[in-house]
Amino acid sequence: MMMCFRKMLSLLTVSALFLVSASGCSASLESQAQNEKLDIICVSFAEYDWTKEILGEHIQDVNLVYLLENGMDLHNYQPSAKDMIQISGCDLFVYTGGESGSWVDDMFRTETPSAGMRVIRLMDAVQDSVKTEEYKEGMQADREQDHAESETPEYDEHVWLSIRNAEKICDVICQNLCELDAVHAQDYQNNLENYQTELHNLDQEFTRMTEQSSVKTLIFGDRFPFRYFMDDYGLDYYAAFTGCSSDTEASFETIVFLAEKVNELQAEAVFKIENSSDSLAESIISSTEQKNQKILCLNSMQSVTAQEIADGASYLSIMQENRDTLSEVLH
Repeated sequence: MMMCFRKMLSLLTVSALFLVSASGCSASLESQAQNEKLDIICVSFAEYDWTKEILGEHIQDVNLVYLLENGMDLHNYQPSAKDMIQISGCDLFVYTGGESGSWVDDMFRTETPSAGMRVIRLMDAVQDSVKTEEYKEGMQADREQDHAESETPEYDEHVWLSIRNAEKICDVICQNLCELDAVHAQDYQNNLENYQTELHNLDQEFTRMTEQSSVKTLIFGDRFPFRYFMDDYGLDYYAAFTGCSSDTEASFETIVFLAEKVNELQAEAVFKIENSSDSLAESIISSTEQKNQKILCLNSMQSVTAQEIADGASYLSIMQENRDTLSEVLH
């Protein structure tokens, strides 16, 4: 069955790595006692940036690690032995969950987190709104068949792309920081309140833009990780692949179907996500009647690098760029 492209760690390997890490655990805790810094590890970008915003000026008082800072796609990541040792001794570990986080689930099924470690799984933080992966008309037919035959539901893990989910998750992160560092709890609460105001304001901008637009459906010549975002604003879509698909080449039938949807909707653009080739979108456009549609990119924040962060990339700035991109078609 085609699914999120990742390498499975065996339970034996995970257990072995944890045994190695355990020997360094006491040394890690002793070191923490000496420098009085919390160790916080975030797997992906959104949770890292949210944590940074809530810490505010106290970021200098913690060791905050972003595991995907080299730009590796979330779906491809597997932890190194060094990563596992860091995780085993940290105070707070934040990860997404879902298919790309199965290595974490395996790890915690075989080994109990170290004493005092707190774990935040984003999909648990928004469990009431977690959705199963959606297989829309026009997507690769074999994926629909796989889905129909699957005994266990595949959940859409891209919860961070909903600003409304972000507000809920930030509440959970703040709560954990306050409990780990009660001395600065009020500062964390104040930072959370200010940040959630910014999130709410941006959410309202998207709401106004989508409500006032006659365009309600977007065409993606790519994977589609934006379901939570689209559902928030009443938008529909057609896409070549689901958000976690490992497919890179669409069938002739899928290309023709999406091209016909472009014609039917008189769409001005075909969308793709960051770091994807334009080739599929170009094939769709070349199969349309007008053949003059734009290719626009929405950033799903699955491979933000440390350099991009140093250059000013943040959750809010990337969502604002997505807003500006969408404004080109949601007049």
